[in-house]
Amino acid sequence: MSRHYQPYLKEVLIDEESLQARIAQLGAAISEDYAGCRDLILICVLKGGVMFLADLTRHIDVPHEIDFMAVSSYGKGARQSSKTIRIDMDLSANLSGKHVLIVEDIIDSGHTLDFVLPMLSARAPASLRLCTLLNKQSRREVEIPVDYIGFEIEDRFVFGYGLDLDEKFRNLPFIGVVDLDALRENPL
Repeated sequence: MSRHYQPYLKEVLIDEESLQARIAQLGAAISEDYAGCRDLILICVLKGGVMFLADLTRHIDVPHEIDFMAVSSYGKGARQSSKTIRIDMDLSANLSGKHVLIVEDIIDSGHTLDFVLPMLSARAPASLRLCTLLNKQSRREVEIPVDYIGFEIEDRFVFGYGLDLDEKFRNLPFIGVVDLDALRENPL
């Protein structure tokens, strides 16, 4: 793997082995909770949730569909949510009567999901639950009910494993903390 990320990496927060072990546990819990369900659909919030969804879906033994939606509140180079939420790509699936599980990479302020949850709820799913890989509770401005949490993390700017640093480095197999001083000195 290219080491172009190295100057921006302050430390590895969650290594690949820990990520994969926790994702397997989440998949087992979801499989147990939805045992017997015939109409489960996982909704991946793009772009950050793709890697998490790809690994998570392999650990869920309940038959399920997947669909995608792109929602943005951060622009390129932004370090905080703008609180202005935009749907860049909507779902193709009909959610009526289905058990919906939203798969998110990270929940920070909560504004994005505060916008998305009522919108999806209005589409009459049988149930609507939320799974996030990372939860930054300390940054929460809007309370969001989270059903499955991979890791609780402190308020640190992270990248890798789907999370980007100015749209780059999503392909890293671990989650790292950004060295903000290095990023200021040598912007991407």
